Amino acid sequence: MSTDAVLRELLVRQLDHWLPAALHRARRATLALAYAGGDAAGAEEALRVVAEFADRLRGRRLTVLVVADDGTDLPARLGAAEAALPADVAVHLVPGGPDRLPVALKAAGAAGAPLLTVADGADPDPALLAAAASGRPAELLLVTTPGRSLRPALTGAGFPLVTEVELVPDGDGPARLLGYATGSDRGLEAVKEALWAVDEYAGVRYRDPADPQGRLLDISLEPEPGPLRRELLAELARSGPRTVTELRRFATTSTVYRAADANRALASLLASGAVTRDPEHGRLGGDVSIIAVPSAGSSA
Repeated sequence: MSTDAVLRELLVRQLDHWLPAALHRARRATLALAYAGGDAAGAEEALRVVAEFADRLRGRRLTVLVVADDGTDLPARLGAAEAALPADVAVHLVPGGPDRLPVALKAAGAAGAPLLTVADGADPDPALLAAAASGRPAELLLVTTPGRSLRPALTGAGFPLVTEVELVPDGDGPARLLGYATGSDRGLEAVKEALWAVDEYAGVRYRDPADPQGRLLDISLEPEPGPLRRELLAELARSGPRTVTELRRFATTSTVYRAADANRALASLLASGAVTRDPEHGRLGGDVSIIAVPSAGSSA
């Protein structure tokens, strides 16, 4: 399975979370899918997911924008998927690349209502990010080439919650950097769950850009906690003692891991003696303080 296939599965899983919430929140919403060449099959998968929510679309209006190079068969492929959609869904194919998104979103009147934007092969251009942030609420999945962190650009565009992960295929295929930006805790949690729930035999592994050692991680419902242990120790070294609640939040917002993974990593660090806790005994609850043991970082 390629990185394209993993990204399609992630999109499907995220749509399953985003679409019901968007339709419950507002009478109109926009799904924008933009591709810089490459594989636009995710648009077909997205339309099939939308069709599954036909009963919830009554009385609502969903606009689906597909911005892609006008390949010879793409209109026909999308037309076949569109035929299964209810009349409440309007699909517009816009020729071009992700740089066309700001104009397309403005023409669709996407601002001020729920908006999920997927930009595959795009650079974190300020105009694109501003357009994607115009939804209320707004979520963005941005796929680009690795080499720099997307976090500063995404937070600068007005997204308070950001995560990023590199998708590294086996063999000679290029790695890809996925950034997700939102203002919703639930949206962030849903993406994290989806990341670790995709096909573990996909031939793709993850790399957490926050991990200075850049260790590759197998996709698993219980990911290997080594990089997270190091990142938690680094956070404790920067900030001093933190509660379990604060470290769970750090894992969710600053690493590729989930809050539940932080509990497993902390249990391992406690067992190894790399950290201590206050109080010493009892459940590892949210108000328990975690303290790094000096010079223990190398043992994580």
